[in-house]
Amino acid sequence: MGIVMDNHLDNNSPDQTKQTNNVKMLILGSGPAGLSAALYAARANLEPVVLTGMELGGQVSLTNTVENYPGFPDGVGGQELVDLFQKQAERFGARIEYDTATKVYLAQRPFKVQTYNGEYTTETIIIATGAQAVHLDVPGEKELTGRGVSYCATCDGWFFKDKDVVVVGGGDSALEESIFLTRYAKSITIIHRRDSLRAGVILQQRAFDHPKIKFLWNSVITKILGDESVKKVEIKNLSTNKKSELPTDGVFIFIGHNPNTQLFVGCLDLDEKGYIKTDRLFSTDVPGVYVAGEAGDPTFRQVVTSAGMGAAAAMQAIRFIQEHEEKQSVVVQSA
Repeated sequence: MGIVMDNHLDNNSPDQTKQTNNVKMLILGSGPAGLSAALYAARANLEPVVLTGMELGGQVSLTNTVENYPGFPDGVGGQELVDLFQKQAERFGARIEYDTATKVYLAQRPFKVQTYNGEYTTETIIIATGAQAVHLDVPGEKELTGRGVSYCATCDGWFFKDKDVVVVGGGDSALEESIFLTRYAKSITIIHRRDSLRAGVILQQRAFDHPKIKFLWNSVITKILGDESVKKVEIKNLSTNKKSELPTDGVFIFIGHNPNTQLFVGCLDLDEKGYIKTDRLFSTDVPGVYVAGEAGDPTFRQVVTSAGMGAAAAMQAIRFIQEHEEKQSVVVQSA
């Protein structure tokens, strides 16, 4: 759930020609993590500013129906859920800016963040820029996303009760999600471009042993076909170059996620996959900078967990600001 930031960072001085806005808390990203953080910060009278990035709401805004967010027993549209998050945060004083961060300066506080439209100085930053699922980039994928094409079995598996689906991938995620889908789907065909899996041995054995799961080796999807929903996929065998069609009701793609953290390379500690490292309180290695949601979460990647992380990160940032203000007050009184 997040935004794609410019892959650009330098240590030069910020552009002095841009208008500077001074805020106590700046939130980068407007998905569930960012908007939940904004709600908590706004209720603490911090008047946080949220930079939406390229897309208000992040990935969840593209989801047709969210079935597993608490409080909505009949499900809720992804865009509707984002709208509710936004209204609630704005009600308490959060400000939503349709703008994108392009450079960050974290060497000293107040931090400086340049955007397309201006510049901010801020006491704290919450990074909620999210992550993006790696796509196949084949015809029909974009058009049928949310109408049979999915990147989350936990989110969408329920819609495929007694249906035939295909899963793309050969790693742990692909097999874990395939096994999860067996709760709902009638059959799962795992399509993998190699003749062996990259997943752990135990997961492989579970998948091989499951009567609902079968494999299509040395193959890739070249097209996803359907009008209102997915009807079939075109498959190419990489050994023979022969193409064929396979009827299916759904396509689940699990070939990886890329966190939207390029902006922070060189100024924050990232792991080998690009996720920002934090402690258990969502603090980074720079005091006053926090992470919430999928920019720091390679494991869960759910709307509800991202929202919870956003709330927790905001609470930590609020405490940070309060402690800093108390220290300043003591210094002033003793002067």
